[in-house]
Amino acid sequence: MVAVTTLHDALLGSGREAFLKAAVGVIDAEVEEKRGATGLAVKAGYGAVNKIKSGLVSDALDSLLPAFVDKLDKHWSEYGAAGTGFGAFLADRGDQVAEELLEVVDAKVANTSQQGVKPVYSTMRSGAKKNVVEALPRLGDVIEKHAS
Repeated sequence: MVAVTTLHDALLGSGREAFLKAAVGVIDAEVEEKRGATGLAVKAGYGAVNKIKSGLVSDALDSLLPAFVDKLDKHWSEYGAAGTGFGAFLADRGDQVAEELLEVVDAKVANTSQQGVKPVYSTMRSGAKKNVVEALPRLGDVIEKHAS
């Protein structure tokens, strides 16, 4: 059951730290599950980003969270009447949701002062949409847990 709240209230308020920890866990799990040549590339890129600065992924997610929530809040509002889990709801709209979230990341990377991030991201960006789409069910479930 969906609580009557906005994602802004639920994820950017007092539950922000718990949600961030869970969201980083989603990213870690998604990276860990990647297989084959693409998996090796994703793992290498993720490892490189983590070596640039300890906690960079968590810090980046924290700074991106308000913009992500803005993008996801309309989907959360539409989801209220869907009758499925939020993860499945997002997965059904995978291409659209992934593009919306990647727009946020693209803008952040373009303006980052961490110059080492730009080349790593540019090598990973072409496959990012597929990876985001694959992560949406897990991400949506975590959002629902923290927003309900």
